[in-house]
Amino acid sequence: MEVMQVLHMNKGDGDASYAKNSTVQRKIISTAKPIIEEAIMKMLRTNIPESIGIADLGCSSGPNTLVVISEIVDIIYAKCCHMGHSPPPELRVFLNDLPGNDFNYIFMSLPAFYNKLREEKRTGLGPCFISGVPGSFYGRLFPCRSMHFMHSSSSLHWLSRVPSGLESNASTSLNKGKIYISKSSPQCVLDAYMLQFQNDFLLFLKSRSEEIVPGGCMVLSFCGRRSTDPTSEENDYEWELVAKALMGIVSEGLIEEGKVDSFNIPLYTPCLEEVKLVIQKEGSFIIDRIESSDIDWVGGVEYMDPTFATQTKGQREAKKVRAATEPMLELHFGSSIMDNLFARYEELAEDYLSKCNAKLTNFVISMTII
Repeated sequence: MEVMQVLHMNKGDGDASYAKNSTVQRKIISTAKPIIEEAIMKMLRTNIPESIGIADLGCSSGPNTLVVISEIVDIIYAKCCHMGHSPPPELRVFLNDLPGNDFNYIFMSLPAFYNKLREEKRTGLGPCFISGVPGSFYGRLFPCRSMHFMHSSSSLHWLSRVPSGLESNASTSLNKGKIYISKSSPQCVLDAYMLQFQNDFLLFLKSRSEEIVPGGCMVLSFCGRRSTDPTSEENDYEWELVAKALMGIVSEGLIEEGKVDSFNIPLYTPCLEEVKLVIQKEGSFIIDRIESSDIDWVGGVEYMDPTFATQTKGQREAKKVRAATEPMLELHFGSSIMDNLFARYEELAEDYLSKCNAKLTNFVISMTII
């Protein structure tokens, strides 16, 4: 599986789209807002540049994308007004994601976004230039020392590739019957995932350290785990349920068991100790603040369309997972089983969530470049 080509959320604004099923991610964005404001205020404390470079890495598409940018613009505008800074700085905003991302959805939303900025700010806001930047953030994206503030939310737990030895064309299936780390996974599977995360995050930090100006900052939000044990249930219940749903389809004879054995999802949710170790090893950033919070996996009802808010937890959970993973699953297993797969997943999730109040651990890390 070529992650660069297939890792993207469901496009458009249909019932199974990410745009309609990303309320949990919206909730995560809201928890990071005070930390983003603190980081930007600190960065602009003594000097406001004539031109400020801003990047949102792994921006995806849908209503959440421009919410983040709107909040960042508001913070900078408020700081300029407070300091009586004139003329206002120009803002260079770059929205980054992999090439398969639905950039068209974002671009079609820009006219309304610009109108809203003009109406709310009226005067005193400098020009804001927004561009799309397709490409992997596990590597360089921008010119050297061109960015002042970088942000990423709900993206860095996705890996650049399936860990070595677990690819679909591997000669031996090391993680039989599973699609992620589980209690039954051998140690070599755990080690492969951990090593891939370390290599990817190290490359991410190194790339950003070359792009951010001295004194610039970065705020990252991504899924993690509280336990140091990567097989803990908090880390894998969704992928256990997907694996069970797939094995149910195997029992019907619709797919071969080997297809499940050869699929592993390119994702890793680290513990805080792992994250800190990589940041310290790379050595370019000072950690200003780290926050962790528990987010209801099927929460965010306040952001939902009324019709979605009336659905059961199992229905919302199935739609959320389908919006985020269907393109990858479809490539490997074929489109014909998708409805069957997520109907099974909904049933399994309904049962699981009736017994457990499932939460995800979200880390928010604010850093300044040395």
